[in-house]
Amino acid sequence: MSALTSDSAVRFLSTNAKPLGTRNLPGLKNGKLLSAAESTGFDVIITVDQNIPYQQNLRDRKISLLILCAPTNRLRDLQQLVPAVRNALIVIQPGQTVKVG
Repeated sequence: MSALTSDSAVRFLSTNAKPLGTRNLPGLKNGKLLSAAESTGFDVIITVDQNIPYQQNLRDRKISLLILCAPTNRLRDLQQLVPAVRNALIVIQPGQTVKVG
């Protein structure tokens, strides 16, 4: 299951993605968020936060990170990334960080 860091972002993907808030994870940050997401069954966190790879080491984790890199964080800009996001979700491996956009 993929996690998105915002409810509005979930609507653009049309997959089995769930916002982190559905699992009582909002407000957690950094390593605590990654650990909690892993323990509740998430495989991938989809985010626009491009700093996470510099702050967290995912090498020994089961969870992956998919970073959306659009001109802005507005939904219309993120929607242009949908085909690339879907492709990335097929090939992403545990502990891997992939940037899309």
